Amino acid sequence: MKYLRTLIFSAVWLAISLGAAAALALVGAALYFAPGLPDVRQLQDFELQTPLRIYTSDDQLIGEFGDERRMPVDFDDIPPEMLHALMAAEDATFFEHHGVDPRGLVRAAVQLVGSGGDIQSGGSTITMQVARNYLLTLDQTFTRKVREILLSLQMEQILSKQEIMELYVNKIFLGHRAYGIAAAAEVYYDKPLNELSLAQTAMIAGLPKAPSAFNPLANAERALIRRNWILFRMRELGYIDQSAYDVAVQEPVTASRHVARAEVQADYVAEMARQFAVERFGDDAYNGSYRITTTIDSKLQPMARRALADGLIAYDTRHGWRGPEQTGIPQSLAEAQDQTERSGLEEELSESPEVIETARRAAERSQTTVEGVEGDVSNWLQVLERTHSFGPLQPAIVVSSEGQQMKVLMHDGELVTIEWDGLDWAAPYKSARYRGAAPSNASQIASRGDLVRILEREEGSWRLSQQPDAEGSLVVMNPQTGAILALQAGFDFDASKFNRAIQARRQSGSIFKPFIYLAGLNSGEVTPATVINDAPVVLNDGSNQLWRPSNSSGDFLGPTRLRVGLARSRNLVTIRLLQSIGLDRTIDFLVEFGFSRDRLPHGLSLALGSASLTPLEMTNAYAVLANGGFRVSPWFIEKITQGEQNTLVDEANPRVACRECSPEQTTTEIDGKTYEIAPRVVNARAAYLIRDMLREVVERGTARGALAMNREDIVGKTGTTNDQRDAWFAGFNKHLATTVWVGKDDYSPTAEYGAQAALPIWVDFMGKALEGTPEDVPEPPEGIVTERVDPNTGRLLGDNQPGGIEEIFDEDHLPTWQPQRVEPSVERHSGSEGTGAYEAIF
Repeated sequence: MKYLRTLIFSAVWLAISLGAAAALALVGAALYFAPGLPDVRQLQDFELQTPLRIYTSDDQLIGEFGDERRMPVDFDDIPPEMLHALMAAEDATFFEHHGVDPRGLVRAAVQLVGSGGDIQSGGSTITMQVARNYLLTLDQTFTRKVREILLSLQMEQILSKQEIMELYVNKIFLGHRAYGIAAAAEVYYDKPLNELSLAQTAMIAGLPKAPSAFNPLANAERALIRRNWILFRMRELGYIDQSAYDVAVQEPVTASRHVARAEVQADYVAEMARQFAVERFGDDAYNGSYRITTTIDSKLQPMARRALADGLIAYDTRHGWRGPEQTGIPQSLAEAQDQTERSGLEEELSESPEVIETARRAAERSQTTVEGVEGDVSNWLQVLERTHSFGPLQPAIVVSSEGQQMKVLMHDGELVTIEWDGLDWAAPYKSARYRGAAPSNASQIASRGDLVRILEREEGSWRLSQQPDAEGSLVVMNPQTGAILALQAGFDFDASKFNRAIQARRQSGSIFKPFIYLAGLNSGEVTPATVINDAPVVLNDGSNQLWRPSNSSGDFLGPTRLRVGLARSRNLVTIRLLQSIGLDRTIDFLVEFGFSRDRLPHGLSLALGSASLTPLEMTNAYAVLANGGFRVSPWFIEKITQGEQNTLVDEANPRVACRECSPEQTTTEIDGKTYEIAPRVVNARAAYLIRDMLREVVERGTARGALAMNREDIVGKTGTTNDQRDAWFAGFNKHLATTVWVGKDDYSPTAEYGAQAALPIWVDFMGKALEGTPEDVPEPPEGIVTERVDPNTGRLLGDNQPGGIEEIFDEDHLPTWQPQRVEPSVERHSGSEGTGAYEAIF
């Protein structure tokens, strides 16, 4: 007996000691962490975020950032079913505990020990989730968990349960940029909260745990299991009766995406503006009611976007079919659920076998039929609903491939027939330079259950397509101001958010050559008629190997005038020109022109465009050519305003070109606003000469495809880099400077030249952009003269010397005179045979 009393006494003291130790630990933790805890009282005055909005120059919306899909609700407006569903899913004892759930914390502690210090999940009450979402970071650490517990205990002392729940339902992220339960109801069901069915309510309540994994649009089969587990919990907790449960668990998936689209698709620009706002305003950018007006032209941007997409699709079609995006997609939701991955659903599935059974029956009740398609297509439609369209390419699932015809199902349930003229291009892709044998029937291309892309043609018929494996960029600038008027930095922003216009540094190839020519013209050391030998050369490139550059055609023209050398993009002419000017002098000129010195290689390969530059940098360089030689800089934000009163926060004040201004003038006025004049970096005569030489590229050189526009005021230059990795075209008229780049992100070859891959895109865009506008060929500046020269020597011909061709020059930098020649018979008669000069006779 004495032993038993001693044992009981010891056990009591142990319990008291452990309790005291726990209390001391809690007090110690509170004393340690309290100074760093945020002030809970700020939640009483918490204001929900107002989004950052981005607009074109004429106030068309192109983007919203922040928690804009938020519709705040008061506690009294939360339907009881929604309140109960959230509690069943997240915190059944919410109205009973004081901020923490001891049982949940025990589970979290077990996980803590098992994971070596990281909190995996569990233990978080709704109060703790509010503390984390509003006041703490989202890192899964022990320290954060302790601070979260302490903060939750404080919150329960200061805020009522109703206030905490109100904060929770307005803050939680529920997928697809929906924050809060009311926003989710609109996004997924296009309904107000009080019109949701019980099943729809449970579906939304299932999202906070994992908005992506349990999203009814992205993972309908997993979402059904999660939803029906919540309904099971609601029944077990007495929130709903058996009859309501029986109806709800059998309801099919009815969610679909309801999203307001931007008025102008300029996602890359919108993202550029977002990054600028964050750098300028920090996190306040998202909730400070900022409005950014960009320089984007709402008419030009859609043209740029479509021209690039069409050009990349055309490129891709020339190179063959790479196969379906997905194969063997289950036709019905019931089939898909049988095959779904169930990791992450252990809690739901362990509760009761009833959950999986009801989810299975609900999947079966979700069956959907489409006229012309045999069987239930519910999963096909779900897959199509969650699959993005990329540019003009729409997802479709193959229903049948028989003979020379393919039938496909679209996301809206429409059944489309693709005839053979929309399929026969699909020879299998082998490499960028090689395709397999052309198909003879549709079954060789795709099979039933395959996900493909289709494209609607202008006349309304459909053709098979695919997401291009080449990417591109199209940038348009106003040459007078440097304003970016349109920018499309990839095939589709949803497919790839990498901004190739400003982030992709690619070798510029031959579109860089005009700037080497310009360096010589600006110095007056060469003219368009200067002759340079297009012949083999062996150079020491600074390494242990000799450099033997060649022309892309593999031949040599011998002595060649610079005008011809640029028009035909002769590599050896450009290299020898750079040698004659001097590498250091040329680089100094290019830096003054606007290029960054550290981006220019210090070697003769510079002549061939070995500098890695972005499409935006090249567009800006061509804008300087277009405006007559003024160094403008690219910009895209016109102004920033704030609040409902549109209070001006900042406004752009760029330096602009002014051909008509006197050299002494420092400012000019445009539309009633005064601007500083940009520095002149190229003399007007040299700028005019290079423009005229670039016109030769269009008329007789590598850019003859641009003649299809039937305009005299456009000029430009093609470019192709080693192994055809990059294809370029850069060109302009007086009002628009536009650059197109086509290439692959992994630097593999495109197997096409700039004239094939990039020029057609440029022509497509510029043709539409300039449609209906009069031609505007710049007048030659004072001091430009026209003279006759010998086409073989580039020297001036006298009045008594017949033949020759006309060329334009800076009157201060004319070639030397061609010596007069005599007929060979006259030479023999005079006894001065072999000199060919009159001086030898007279």
